[in-house]
Amino acid sequence: MELTLHAQESGDLPYLTGGHSPFDDFGPQAAPTAPRSSDLHESGGLVDDGSIDGSIAGSVSWRWNQWGPTAGSRCAMIGIWLRPDWRGRGIGRLTQARLAELFFAHTPVNRVEAHTDIENTAEQWALEAAGFTREGVVRGARWRDGDYRDAVLYARLREDAVAGRHWAR
Repeated sequence: MELTLHAQESGDLPYLTGGHSPFDDFGPQAAPTAPRSSDLHESGGLVDDGSIDGSIAGSVSWRWNQWGPTAGSRCAMIGIWLRPDWRGRGIGRLTQARLAELFFAHTPVNRVEAHTDIENTAEQWALEAAGFTREGVVRGARWRDGDYRDAVLYARLREDAVAGRHWAR
């Protein structure tokens, strides 16, 4: 399966609306008015192109967390959203694996994290297939659909990539 990640452009924004899954219900949100930065050193995002027909499959984004007082404790927290017609094809697995590999190749980050609703078993499968390790449940971490929800925390470390494990093929 071919997949291309590219910087978000203004013309992509109408396709990146969300709200097509029970796990998207975080309340009213304004539609994006500007593309996210593609700079891996800042919070940002990319677009997934399904090279089969060139249409936009969805987007992947990241923000930065810091586990300790120094810059070396910084890690990327990634998230993905796919349009409904692109789900179930392995795009999420490929996208998240490739994004982690981009961080390891182009930044000094040691850890890439992701989390998802405890009920979102499809995303949990995709993260595990992308080389992420389930680290545990974060209780009551997400406010969604009028209630606090548990989340499952995943991470992939630089040493996982160095060990020769490649999931984005």
